[in-house]
Amino acid sequence: MPAHDLPLLIDAAREAGRIAAKHWTRDPQVWDKPGDLGPVSEADLEVDTMLRTELLAARPDYGWLSEETEDDLSRLERTRVFIVDPIDGTRSFIDGRRAFAHSLAVVENGRVTAGVVFLPMLDRLFTAARGHGAALNGDRLTASTTRECPEATLLAARPNLKDHHWPGGVPLVERSYRPSLAYRVALVGEGRFDGMVTFRDTWEWDIAAGTLIAEEAGATVTDRDGAALAFNNATPLVPGVIVAGAPLHTDLLARRCPA
Repeated sequence: MPAHDLPLLIDAAREAGRIAAKHWTRDPQVWDKPGDLGPVSEADLEVDTMLRTELLAARPDYGWLSEETEDDLSRLERTRVFIVDPIDGTRSFIDGRRAFAHSLAVVENGRVTAGVVFLPMLDRLFTAARGHGAALNGDRLTASTTRECPEATLLAARPNLKDHHWPGGVPLVERSYRPSLAYRVALVGEGRFDGMVTFRDTWEWDIAAGTLIAEEAGATVTDRDGAALAFNNATPLVPGVIVAGAPLHTDLLARRCPA
């Protein structure tokens, strides 16, 4: 089933990219979401409508969870669920920057089985199906094998390196940042960066697809305290994320949660 779903996600992601490109740098209409949840643009909503229509037409027995669709808890009764972020990095999209992404995943019984992260303005298509590896534009990915923090490159927002997050000592790393969380996770799978962390509670749609891409490339993905991630929860949040190759993940977790 994972390999069966992946071409569907790829086609949908490419269509999402065509819609986004139509609005990018053309002053799309923008609204602020209630509850200080950030902006949403007309492109986000158009992409969401297309994805929901096309994906559920192809898989009518699947559930649906999207950042831009009112949550329907009937998804909890479904074995398989689409989890999507129509545009991850909406602020970047609105500002005319290129590093926004479409993040599409299929989850079966809490585990991601197929995932796509597509950056249309950079022409970077990350793909993965469980048990079939991960790829970028068709080339197989392998995560970094860096073992220790002094040598590591880490994707993280600056607040994640504050002392209170690291009882075992703040890691000495070369810090970088990308606005799309889905892209950050996928970049660890690519091996361009050794790891990424975010300690805030994290929406499932931001990381579902990237999680599988990183795992299939050989990285370890857990929550901020080292527990395995599960998706399609009643409240679709996970308690932060640590992503890195296995040796570095062990080092980061030891600093985060010392014995």
